[in-house]
Amino acid sequence: MSERFRELIRKVGSGRHTSQVLTRAEAAEALQLMLSATATPAQIGAFLIAHRIRRPTGTELAGFLDTYAHWLPSVLAPSTTRPPVVLGYPYDGRDRTAPLGPLLALLLAAAGQPVVLHGSDRVATKYGVPLIELWEAIGVNWRSRSIPELNRCLEQAGLAQLHQPSLCPAAEVLNGYRSELGKRPPLATAELMIVPVQGAALPICGFVHPPTELMIQEALELRGITRFFTIKGLEGSPELPRDRAAIVGRWQAGNCDRQILHARDWDLGDSELPWMGEATWTEAAQAMLMGQPSVLEPLLRWNGAVYLWLLGLAESVPAGLAQVDQLLKAGALQQQRDRLQQLLEPVPDLTLS
Repeated sequence: MSERFRELIRKVGSGRHTSQVLTRAEAAEALQLMLSATATPAQIGAFLIAHRIRRPTGTELAGFLDTYAHWLPSVLAPSTTRPPVVLGYPYDGRDRTAPLGPLLALLLAAAGQPVVLHGSDRVATKYGVPLIELWEAIGVNWRSRSIPELNRCLEQAGLAQLHQPSLCPAAEVLNGYRSELGKRPPLATAELMIVPVQGAALPICGFVHPPTELMIQEALELRGITRFFTIKGLEGSPELPRDRAAIVGRWQAGNCDRQILHARDWDLGDSELPWMGEATWTEAAQAMLMGQPSVLEPLLRWNGAVYLWLLGLAESVPAGLAQVDQLLKAGALQQQRDRLQQLLEPVPDLTLS
């Protein structure tokens, strides 16, 4: 048992009137004690559920991110003029709406925008389909990849996906508590803001509830990140909705340029595509790669066009749409996927025995 961790539990779990907000250093210490298994399982569970009930602050989330930065490996920013975007997807995946995930990343990379993704396997409490399985559905395996391999992919193909279970097993152990507690702890909010990049990067964080956006702002700015995007996306992801307004925040030095966009304004639909299961999604994604008709096409055109505009790669959403259509017609997504497959192929051992 950790006496120090017990003190931190008392602070967050003392009730409505006597609980205290952790300092940034205390929050960083709390996660350090959990990742190192210095705290016992009973203590970790008590802390996570107490923190969930009390709700985290941006300062506490910044402390968590400080510790994650020491524990989670990071890739090198590529030697390009554009810093990579880091798409912050919830680790517990999607189970209600059809995701784009890899397709959006491939599109952005094909347009010249490097992309970094990170995630896990199936995680409680949703156990939705994770990014790693969507990549595998289109023939790209990111499991057990080393940082040098990921650096090569990011440098030469503009894309890298970090797999937490392979790169930081200690962080993955904490995911097991979500199943036992039946609730997502505040660590799940911190995951949206992880920036596993050495060098300049642009975080794009999804969120569901408006208070979370303010936590994201406070946490990232405390971490010295003054430029980032927030998106009230589908199931907390950074993917834009079509059945409601897409609310985007472009944050720069404490100021927010708020954009409210509607897919129907560009005839890109007004309803969401339900999650159709892995087999059907795989068929639809493969069709997109081959330039064939697909139910995912309106989603990708909408998200791709807006992203290209937001990132300064297109002058307007209509210009972004034209660029997306050009990339799809040219088979750019499949070319980008094929390049990743080549880079991730095992290097033959030519050493003479």
